[in-house]
Amino acid sequence: VEMVDKTIENGFVSQTLEMALISEQDIWGKRTGPKSKKPARVEQRLLVEDLKLGDYVVHENYGIGIYHGVTQVETEGVTREYILLQYAGTDKLYLPVDKLDLLHRYTTSEEKQPRLSKLGGTEWDRTKKKVAESIQEMAEELLNLYAIRESISGYTFSKDTPWQQEFEDSFPYQETPDQLKAILDVKRDMEKSRPMDRLVCGDVGYGKTEVAMRAAFKAVMDSKQVAILVPTTVLAEQHYETFSARFQDYPTTVEVISRFKSTSRQKEILKDLQKGAIDILIGTHRLLSKDLQFKDLGLLIIDEEHRFGVAQKEKIKAFKNNVDVLSLSATPIPRSLHMSLTGLRDLTVIETPPPERYPVTTYVLEYNEEIIYEAVMSEIERNGQVFFVHNRIQDIYKVQEKLAQLLPGVSIGIGHGRMKEDELARVIVDFVKGKYQMFLCTTIIESGLDMPNVNTMIVDEADKMGLAQLYQLRGRVGRSNRIAYAYLTYRPERIITEAAGKRLNAIREFNEMGAGMKIALRDLEIRGAGNILGPEQHGYIQAVGFDLYCRLLEQQTIGLKGLSVKEDVNPQMDIDVDYYIPDTYIPDAGTKMRIYRRLLLAREKDEIEDIENELLDRFGPLPRPVENFLQIALLRIKAREKEIKGLRRKGRQMEIQVATDLPQDFMNRSGHLKIKKINDSTFSIQLGESTSINDLERVLNSI
Repeated sequence: VEMVDKTIENGFVSQTLEMALISEQDIWGKRTGPKSKKPARVEQRLLVEDLKLGDYVVHENYGIGIYHGVTQVETEGVTREYILLQYAGTDKLYLPVDKLDLLHRYTTSEEKQPRLSKLGGTEWDRTKKKVAESIQEMAEELLNLYAIRESISGYTFSKDTPWQQEFEDSFPYQETPDQLKAILDVKRDMEKSRPMDRLVCGDVGYGKTEVAMRAAFKAVMDSKQVAILVPTTVLAEQHYETFSARFQDYPTTVEVISRFKSTSRQKEILKDLQKGAIDILIGTHRLLSKDLQFKDLGLLIIDEEHRFGVAQKEKIKAFKNNVDVLSLSATPIPRSLHMSLTGLRDLTVIETPPPERYPVTTYVLEYNEEIIYEAVMSEIERNGQVFFVHNRIQDIYKVQEKLAQLLPGVSIGIGHGRMKEDELARVIVDFVKGKYQMFLCTTIIESGLDMPNVNTMIVDEADKMGLAQLYQLRGRVGRSNRIAYAYLTYRPERIITEAAGKRLNAIREFNEMGAGMKIALRDLEIRGAGNILGPEQHGYIQAVGFDLYCRLLEQQTIGLKGLSVKEDVNPQMDIDVDYYIPDTYIPDAGTKMRIYRRLLLAREKDEIEDIENELLDRFGPLPRPVENFLQIALLRIKAREKEIKGLRRKGRQMEIQVATDLPQDFMNRSGHLKIKKINDSTFSIQLGESTSINDLERVLNSI
């Protein structure tokens, strides 16, 4: 054996030279970069502190209102801050900032505005009850399906083989923590005796395909066949390219069945499939045809199941009884829904974007031919490709003529929804293969396609498109480690409406990784939930808003699983001192709300100290009302430990309400304190003349 100190990617075996050259990569697989630290999770929903004036909110007890900002109110010489909410008619509600936990952001689609609730009526309670009943039915149905599946026996896959390890090591990228969790979940499911039925959700480009490929490899290692069902021919071809490249070093036969194949070739594929000569078959709903017979199917992978019709879904259900099923969905779902569904569905969410993924640089500007020319030529110079989105079929060919004049020598493909599927699929496949440098199209590229070489997008008349649609379109670029550009243009001769202007500004502002979620969630949350829970739940989500729906679902899930979860007591404090954050100290309402929320939800003394240090560092010495707020936050933590629901102090009198009834010997145990029992769960204490807020904590300690 000789060692050669050279960098060689792949080795070879030569019979003539009677020599084998083995590279490091042949032994260890592709080397990835250093392990990245797990990034902090992005909470994928709009929190109350992100509210802007005029936004819709939901109060758990009072229903849907409009947020009108934070206002100071003085009552009996004590100043506090309240959130002002407008309800139906002239109804207004002043909500104390320490009751923020009862307020949820109302997520709605842009087109349909919700109806405001009326204060004092019973309509809101009826709506909430109706939604809760619907959730209960759905949850019970899911739980029954889950129980039936648990009792069915399927194939138990073997533990990982050395080849599996080698296959996984050859993945050229660094897996994200969420991706690793999804892979582990899927493998565990496959190694169980019951058939797997797992849904993996994640934004496009977040690594779901690699999860599917590792599951497919595991199935093939046990001599089982794999079917991969996709909604479109183009996607089938794309998956075929990806799987073929990834499996080429292993004795695995990957095949695709689509309209691109001749009739005679399709017949050959069917014969080979029945004989077991094909390990992995990729295709559209053609896979569900009766003439297509597998010799020994072990795994069905479904990409975007919600895009199949009712009849096709019924056929898919028949598969689920005895083979392992892995469903992939590119509709991102928020963690709040994920948590609510835990225990009702086998669900894994991939939220962390891949490393070395850059935000898309977004420009909003008037349509300008010089800028278009520069943008296109810059992308072509770095051997990239361009999307040009024009969403009107009637004049798309005129746009093609103008672009051909503006960009001589640039090859332009064209695609829209009225083309025959075969013709459209061929154009897209040719574009993927590099035959065209620019793809002029309608919004047909909105979902499903992965083209890492396309990193410039120009959207014509972007002011006519919805916010979520623009977000989805922008997600088609920036899918590699190159910086990508999106130019959202509007015609100079057109007057942009106020709503369109807000949409374009919003998509430009929310540009960092993960923040695109915030703007998209306006209707993606609802659409995502509809895909996962079933479309019939869509109306119920609209009725109470997405956040409250998730909360009700979570309560129902816990109840159905027979768990009695101790309700988290959030003590209501009413101390007769000024406690608020003055505008002169923190002028920005969003920052102020964020601080209020953190103080309200703090569970440890250290958290309060961290907030105090941050305030001192960012805004300077604490005004007296802010000091009071911090002390009351510490008092709230102590009250929570003691399971106190409410604490009210006025002058020398302190009234305390506890979560459970007072013990029989309570009055005897309280020692030196002057205590008076009001009812089974409430008592009052006579305080000394100079009892400060700090002293109140000591009083609580002695109860």
